[in-house]
Amino acid sequence: MNRRPAASGPRAPAVSDHALLRFLQRSGMDVEGVRTALSASLANAHGAAQTLGGGDHLILVDDMMYVVRGGVVTTAMPAGSIHDRARALCHRTDRGQQA
Repeated sequence: MNRRPAASGPRAPAVSDHALLRFLQRSGMDVEGVRTALSASLANAHGAAQTLGGGDHLILVDDMMYVVRGGVVTTAMPAGSIHDRARALCHRTDRGQQA
């Protein structure tokens, strides 16, 4: 029987994305500057996608994949395989449904 070892001290709380963002902002990080720089670095690829018809799309840069939905980057993750890319672009309501 596998048992977890007894904790040696109090358990640390999880930190939400919201709390992390607020911590970075209040610690002096220029979060809006990072947002602006990221947006600018994706502008050419996003413009090309819009020229080809727009819609939801992926942008691959430096082994990172950015999912763009409705003109907004909704997530960023390691580029992964072509299957990972296709899954990332699926709408959340489409996930888990068979064709």
